[in-house]
Amino acid sequence: MTAPSPDFALEIVGLNKAFGGLKVTQGVSLSIRPGERRLIIGPNGAGKTTLFNQISGDMRPNAGQIKLFGEDVTTLAPHQRAHRGLSRTYQIITLFAGDTLEHNVTLGLLGLLPSRWQMWRPLSSYRHLAEEARRTLDSVGLLHLAAHPVSDLAYGEKRRVELAMALSQKPRVLLLDEPLAGLSNAERATVKALIASISKQTTVVMIEHDMDTALDLAETVTLLNYGKVIVDGQRDQVIVDERTREVYLGA
Repeated sequence: MTAPSPDFALEIVGLNKAFGGLKVTQGVSLSIRPGERRLIIGPNGAGKTTLFNQISGDMRPNAGQIKLFGEDVTTLAPHQRAHRGLSRTYQIITLFAGDTLEHNVTLGLLGLLPSRWQMWRPLSSYRHLAEEARRTLDSVGLLHLAAHPVSDLAYGEKRRVELAMALSQKPRVLLLDEPLAGLSNAERATVKALIASISKQTTVVMIEHDMDTALDLAETVTLLNYGKVIVDGQRDQVIVDERTREVYLGA
């Protein structure tokens, strides 16, 4: 293993994950600098979401190392990584449909409290968290719906709530798993603008199949195929690489 380097927001060294003998990630190594906009691309089954699950702690790798701003977080639980500045969204929306937008975002903030959350304490007593939730909803254009249940929302609005939940944690590294999936053209433009407005204090790593839109947001691109890094580098160089055309663009 290489020594931890604070020069990188996220550093992955030799990550391997297998299910029943099938290797889903194979020796994946990435170095992502603070403030970078990294796009992860690849065909279905390439291991993109599995890679995110390992970075976030939802899945433990069989081998390899994950470092967040130089700290080894490979064995840490998801909430411990969140306390160190890692946040993410999911390919499948994970919201409490019967609860309000404000409560959904507030619940997301509870996990970052320095003291243990007391489950018998009313959520309304966490006034400072509710205020932060409302500020975040305002930043994604949904404050007017704060008191509405998530079930009342259109699909694109739910995507924005999930983004609000991730941003409310003030992440240093934000993982976005297909944030534009299933959106109309108008919704896609709205979410794209929100992602583009994220401060450079936050490093953004994104999986996305909408190449035209995603490439507008990316500075660097990593191509995965069969769990391996095939091409990795500056956006324009990766897109014209013959291996990218063969593996991803079908040329």
